[in-house]
Amino acid sequence: MKNTDNEIFNSLKALFTGKRVKIVIISHENPDGDAVGSSLGLAEVLGNFGHEVNVIVPNVYPEFLKWFSSELKVWIYDIDKKEAKNIISCAEVLICLDFNNPERAAKMSKQIIQFQGTKVMIDHHPYPVQFCDYMISETEYSSTAELVFRLVTETGLKDFINYASAEALYTGIMTDTGSFSHNISRPGPFLAAAELMKWGIDTEKIQSNVYHNFSADRMKLLGYCLNKKMEVFPEYRTAVIHISRDELLEYNFQPGDPEGFVNYPLSINNIIFSALFIEKKDVVKASFRSKGNFPVNNFSQRYFGGGGHLNAAGGESKLTLTETVERFKQLLIEFKHQLLGITE
Repeated sequence: MKNTDNEIFNSLKALFTGKRVKIVIISHENPDGDAVGSSLGLAEVLGNFGHEVNVIVPNVYPEFLKWFSSELKVWIYDIDKKEAKNIISCAEVLICLDFNNPERAAKMSKQIIQFQGTKVMIDHHPYPVQFCDYMISETEYSSTAELVFRLVTETGLKDFINYASAEALYTGIMTDTGSFSHNISRPGPFLAAAELMKWGIDTEKIQSNVYHNFSADRMKLLGYCLNKKMEVFPEYRTAVIHISRDELLEYNFQPGDPEGFVNYPLSINNIIFSALFIEKKDVVKASFRSKGNFPVNNFSQRYFGGGGHLNAAGGESKLTLTETVERFKQLLIEFKHQLLGITE
């Protein structure tokens, strides 16, 4: 849905550069680097302009995303439910970042749907749902953070970027491109990153804080998954990792620990499709990655009720972990011809 035209930017410029209002920014459940980075980055800019801005995320996010220079408090709905509901009820503008369907905000979806003020959506995932007054939905963009940077530039708010906002937006772009290794077919993410670096952000520190900031237990869990829990199917150019709740507990699992695990099998020669299944209390969470033009977003949407990008998607299964993995293996038979024909 390509809609970053002058009309939408002019409308949002009037909204953001007019009278000072109360704004709440919400990201999706299980927020990642792009969700947290774009939220803090935009919140800093709007706050510097003079708006009263709060950031709310549905649930706890990983420790390796809690080092930002921004002093803004990130409210966690699961923990701060009463305060979060009050913030939303008092807000005049609600901005949904990095998701395009209220369901992606999980327990906060009802609050979003019932919000009576002005609603804005900024996102780069396909198949958006119409639930906001203003929507910026661009699948070509590497990240929501890159879209936010363009929004800030187009609406005349670039002068209100500070070190903290530049740092957060750069982090969003960096994490959603895997350190500029995918979603980089356009010059946009590099140009945005170069511009953000002009605020003097420490890009080496950002890289270290995100990718070299894990616990020993997380590293042991990764080693265990690669050694004991990864199955490789060269005849389908596919690999799968599956982790049970008991295994997570054995390694003192913390939110965000399996982040990036799904990417490792793609380093194997001739593997172009990778899946990660993680057993939760009532559901099995699925992550999919691919190389070339194998559409994991369509695969996820069709069989696991999810979605995402061409090469990165997620979903879930109501079956047991064993049943889910077995079903996935059976699906590979159906897609064998397509997988073997993919050019990386």
